[in-house]
Amino acid sequence: MSNAPLMPKATAVWLVDNTALSFDQVADFTKMHPLEIRAIADGDAAQGIKGMDPISTGQLTRDEIAKGENDPDYRLKLGESRVALPPAAKKKGPRYTPVSRRHERPSAILWLVRNHPELKDAQIMRLVGTTKTTIASIRDRTHWNASTLTPMDPVTLGLCSQIELDFEVQRAAKEKPTDQAYGGATLLPASETTRKDAEQDSDEKSSDDLDVDAVFAKLKTIGGKKPEDEDEE
Repeated sequence: MSNAPLMPKATAVWLVDNTALSFDQVADFTKMHPLEIRAIADGDAAQGIKGMDPISTGQLTRDEIAKGENDPDYRLKLGESRVALPPAAKKKGPRYTPVSRRHERPSAILWLVRNHPELKDAQIMRLVGTTKTTIASIRDRTHWNASTLTPMDPVTLGLCSQIELDFEVQRAAKEKPTDQAYGGATLLPASETTRKDAEQDSDEKSSDDLDVDAVFAKLKTIGGKKPEDEDEE
């Protein structure tokens, strides 16, 4: 059940014209300001609005109005309306942008293209309510006002909320994996380093063995004897 009656201003007109309720009581029931109710009573506001009887729609009863007329401190209670409103159908298509904000959309698109290149055209269309042609012209710098455009945050301009912007950015980040850029030289795994050390040690040992054999061979050619013959003498 709604906190305010159907057509609150028309209901206020009817209550002011047909009951002895105070301005505060009518204002509390219709969720309007008491000064606005006073302006309706003085004829300064709601001119030309036809009053709507809340009794016929089941939002008030005569007994409820009588209680309010007898006690100025009593607050009227809203009854369940007999008028069944169909659920509002969700409109599909680009977001509606007020006329006063439409000239700011190219600046918002330029901001999104520069700061969030991961966003798709469809996501930008949902955020600021534009067309693919406009987005493409701003990307290609072929927009008729491209030379004077200044990037401006669409949240600051009131074209979308921060929650909506964050949602689209997170969705784009999930759909587009981040490329791993080269970050410079990295440490080799332990298996690689130990294997290379073992190969280096074996190479050093083999070179040492070759050097010893070469020394003994040289001694043979110089002395004409083996070292064992010198020990026997």
